[in-house]
Amino acid sequence: MKLLRKALTDGFYLLDLESHDFPNVFRETVAHLVEQGLVDGHHRDEVEAALLDRERLGSTAIGHAVAVPHAYLDCIAEPTIVFIRLAHPINLGAPDGISTHFVFVLLGPVEARAGHLDALMTIARLMADEAFRYEAGEVRTPQQLLEALDHFIERTSPVDELERKGVSPGLAYTGRLFGGLKQDIARRLPYYLDDFRAGLDAKCVGSTLFLFFACLAPAVTFGGVMAIQTGGQIGAIEMIVASAFCGIVYALLSGQPLIILGGTGPLLVFTAILYQLCADLAIPFLPIYAWVGLWTAGFLLLLAVTESGCLMRYFTRFTDEIFSALISLIFIYEAIKSLIYVFQDLDVHKHHDTALLSLLLAGGTYLIAMNLSRFRRSDYLLPKMREFLADFGPAIALAAMTIVAVLLHEVFLETLPAPDKFSTTIGRPWRVDLLALPIWARFAAVGPALLVTLLVFLDQNITARLVNSPDHKLHKGEAYHLDLAIVGGLIGVCSLFGLPWLVAATVRSLNHVRSLATVEEVVSPQGHTRDRIIHVRENRLTGLSIHVLIGLSLLLLSWLRVIPMAVLYGLFLFMGVVSMSGNQLFERLSLWLKDSDLYPMTHYIRRVPHWTIHKFTLLQVICLGILWFVKSSAIGILFPLFIALLVPVRLLAGRFFLPEHLAVLDAEEEPEEEETHWAA
Repeated sequence: MKLLRKALTDGFYLLDLESHDFPNVFRETVAHLVEQGLVDGHHRDEVEAALLDRERLGSTAIGHAVAVPHAYLDCIAEPTIVFIRLAHPINLGAPDGISTHFVFVLLGPVEARAGHLDALMTIARLMADEAFRYEAGEVRTPQQLLEALDHFIERTSPVDELERKGVSPGLAYTGRLFGGLKQDIARRLPYYLDDFRAGLDAKCVGSTLFLFFACLAPAVTFGGVMAIQTGGQIGAIEMIVASAFCGIVYALLSGQPLIILGGTGPLLVFTAILYQLCADLAIPFLPIYAWVGLWTAGFLLLLAVTESGCLMRYFTRFTDEIFSALISLIFIYEAIKSLIYVFQDLDVHKHHDTALLSLLLAGGTYLIAMNLSRFRRSDYLLPKMREFLADFGPAIALAAMTIVAVLLHEVFLETLPAPDKFSTTIGRPWRVDLLALPIWARFAAVGPALLVTLLVFLDQNITARLVNSPDHKLHKGEAYHLDLAIVGGLIGVCSLFGLPWLVAATVRSLNHVRSLATVEEVVSPQGHTRDRIIHVRENRLTGLSIHVLIGLSLLLLSWLRVIPMAVLYGLFLFMGVVSMSGNQLFERLSLWLKDSDLYPMTHYIRRVPHWTIHKFTLLQVICLGILWFVKSSAIGILFPLFIALLVPVRLLAGRFFLPEHLAVLDAEEEPEEEETHWAA
């Protein structure tokens, strides 16, 4: 590492070298070394020939987008390393199938051969770090390159005792009142200004446009359903206002701004049950709703200041995968169910043309968005154009299919049910009269509030765990206690105005992370490919912009009614399928249909017997089925209790599985695959 640092300090680097083949790379490298005085001009051809001869013996591409050509000659005075970043990656047949983007040229006198292996191991370890590869690909100056090297050293320095035990810093228990909140603020505050600077990027624009529609559509849809369930006392306008207000506040004040707040199915079910209970007891709904919300806000703030979020350390990948799979399947199921309903609900206006066009629009939206999102791996167009199409894929799909629907206006299509004007759904006052309720009812609201508290606590923190997953390579830190306190405060404010309660929305949050991610394709020796996140542009501007646009949509309600619901169903389907990516539950479930001799060589398949993998997967599928049944049944209000029961189920699993097998199947972070063969 010292040799590399010295080389960078001495100016032995070439950034964005315009070469399309290795002979030209070597020619430019040697010319640079002559300019720097390391190689005598008379020996230029000799050094260049030595590098070419080594490359002819076999490719020096060792994987992870890096090649390490080398030459040791007496005409070279001292050992050094030349760092080169190619403007155009070159396919050199690396073991992992990734084209070479970085070149480390090792040079020195003949006696320097002894240190070659050490230098090679240092480079291999450095380039195996996804964060360093991303930073090395973005730097513009040698100073930034040295800073990237320092960041790598910091990341790979010895961990403290808590991290050694698998406890993340955000879940470390201080034992002091407000201790967790203070740590969250101290951890995130240094990055606050950078969160805004990081949002000034084209990738963030694509994320904003995609998530704007992905958040507005469920807001209107959930609001419409809630209006039916609550007699119009809470509807689409209230949901849009709550989404805009809560989203803006959360983006500005939260510790993890990548989380997107939204209405969720369980909270919708609870609100409907509460409304029916009020109707049966002849109690005004909005006042009791407000009191339940205020009690909930108080309980959530109490949980935040007492560091109850640290209980999330007992939740593992086992729980995360089941919860994430449930939410993904809900999005997919609702999209497909809505399309089936279009075919079933045919009348004078909705005939077979309507059903067929709806299917084509939904399928077209899904296929365009999915294929454009994969376009960054295409061989066509320039890299920046591929990146643009991939980032803006969902927004392009939505716009294209909406234009198709407008051109085929002769066919009746159900459009986004946006309200006609800005006012409460039934014209009620915005402020709820808290005193229009008997005193006994105000205290009786504590019971329902405890259930809402448990639901919000689990929904918020499990989604935060999924967003903060080590697989996402986030580096600015967690803030479980701070975020829970902010959500509690927002629920209290919304309750005063009869607005719906919002909490972290899993699928929207995960899509937010992935829309801001830079990924690379990993190819296993068996030819299996998968995407791996190497960097996420953590920022506040996307969340802020998304919810500002949602607020401004109240001024453009007539325009929103142009968007066909079928297009949004396709967008929901895309979000559900994309959020399944990286969920090992679905990967292991697919093994049930595959030839065991052709299983991909993942870390768990190498270390755990096949039958044990299938038993673990079956246990998760059973838990997933129970959660789906509870969600859809008359006891749906108890849904949060069943989520909490996943923790003791996981603990009991230790009696039926060997600890070493559970450690692999339930690992917090997916380990680095041993697929790369280093070449010397």
